Amino acid sequence: MAPGDAEIEIVSDPKHSQNGTSNPNPNPSPDPSVDVVVDVCSAAAYGDFEKLRGFVEREGHSLSKPDGNGYYALQWAALNNYPDIAHYIIEHGGDVNAVDLGQQTALHWAAVRGAVAVADVLLQNGARVEAADLNGYRAVHVAAQYGQTAFLNHIISKYGADFDAPDNDGRSALHWAAYKGYADTVRLLLFRDAYQGRQDKNGCTPLHWAAIRGSMEVCTVLVHAGTKAELMVKDSNGFTPSELASDKGHRHVSYILSNATKVSCEDKYCAGRLGHIGYAPILLSLIIILVVLFVNSIIFAPNFSRVTAVVGLWGWTGVSLAFGSLIMFYRCSSKDPGYIKPSSGESTRLVGGKDPLLDIDLNNSSVWTGNWSQLCPTCKIIRPVRSKHCPTCKHCVEQFDHHCPWISNCVGKRNKWDFFIFLCMGTSTTIIGAIVAFHRIWTEPVMIPASETWIHYMVTKHTGAVLFLFLDVFLLSGASILTGAQASQIARNITTNELANSARYSYLRGPEGRFRNPYNRGCHRNCTDFWVNGYTNDEEIAWPSLNQVVR
Repeated sequence: MAPGDAEIEIVSDPKHSQNGTSNPNPNPSPDPSVDVVVDVCSAAAYGDFEKLRGFVEREGHSLSKPDGNGYYALQWAALNNYPDIAHYIIEHGGDVNAVDLGQQTALHWAAVRGAVAVADVLLQNGARVEAADLNGYRAVHVAAQYGQTAFLNHIISKYGADFDAPDNDGRSALHWAAYKGYADTVRLLLFRDAYQGRQDKNGCTPLHWAAIRGSMEVCTVLVHAGTKAELMVKDSNGFTPSELASDKGHRHVSYILSNATKVSCEDKYCAGRLGHIGYAPILLSLIIILVVLFVNSIIFAPNFSRVTAVVGLWGWTGVSLAFGSLIMFYRCSSKDPGYIKPSSGESTRLVGGKDPLLDIDLNNSSVWTGNWSQLCPTCKIIRPVRSKHCPTCKHCVEQFDHHCPWISNCVGKRNKWDFFIFLCMGTSTTIIGAIVAFHRIWTEPVMIPASETWIHYMVTKHTGAVLFLFLDVFLLSGASILTGAQASQIARNITTNELANSARYSYLRGPEGRFRNPYNRGCHRNCTDFWVNGYTNDEEIAWPSLNQVVR
């Protein structure tokens, strides 16, 4: 049975029966008190304070009796987030821990809609935060089922709710959030160190349920924050998460999980070393080979005629730019791209002894914008909006652009300028090299035998020059594409990651849901800020507009 088959059932109108249909009996109840209770519950459900006070203070009706379906006025007030009504009901005899036929309390109902204000009223007046219904669901389970991340965070941080508590089937809040596909709720729970390896009565971990659901984002978050153990766990039927995803027809999810499993099963030392080194040695070797070929086979080639002053000048200009490219290659490869670290070397979960996720709107507005994707479950930090965790570098990078395997480093706020200069110098070098080489080959007087073609003659007589030209054009094609892409993004003040994942980031969507880049201050200003500072100051650009979008 899937988790959703036993989900909490909350109705939306006090005059409706438990299955959501209207009461078929048009005749009044023989007991008038029942109708009065229904009216009291209706007043609480719709927030009609005056009507409720009239029932209680003028007519003397009780607020501690359930309606015909066993629901209490306090539950209706909690469901619709009326804290004043809830407080009034408690003051006038309402039982804060009263349960309906499903053993659900008012706090369970508040969790359905994420009613934080009502939850404060209930818990400050003695409500049990760990109260469980017939299915073993606590408020944390219900909040996870409905994706009420802010509510969940509030009762955990302020009232110490046990977010790892299992229900009757052994499922924690993380199981439910993963199955329902609520990535933000999953991030919050992992940020708080929720146990990712818990198996329910079916042997399923949260990753199993995310795979069954086919939620790519949730699976990615769980894989990055977890270990290879979660990838290899089998349920009671002997299926791994990857196999379950495949069985349910979620091919993309299965592919991601399968690849993650393969990487995790490789030798840990070799995989870590190669993953960290990347292709940087190959690119370095290629640059050095090109410089040597250019000098020996183009400039000082014995088979070519002597170089002219103009060709020599351009040749040595190309060599100088090549050495400059090597310097910039070293800088952007070795430089900190903008790693975000906890302040004072401590986890940001405890800053000055206070939980930073408690009353989150009171945090520094330059960091928190109300976007739960800012939580990094791996680094345990609240990161700026444009940051991202790099699974290769194992760090969150500010203004993350992309992880470049050719420099074996991330490109971010602190090294993007160096990376762009490296691309510009590399592109210029390859252009000059190609022009000089082509000029030397094309203008060289040759006596080609009648039995040979010009191409065959050049390949056999000037092998080094032809090899250089081939490698140079190959490198030029890649460098020019990257340079153009980076130049375009700098002019618009947007990153590669944001372009690739624009649909995932709410701050890149305007009020109507269309793409909107709040960081774009015009081509001239964007380019000026980048060339002068090496990066743009996001705080003075985007936060007012971001708050409007997010809130």
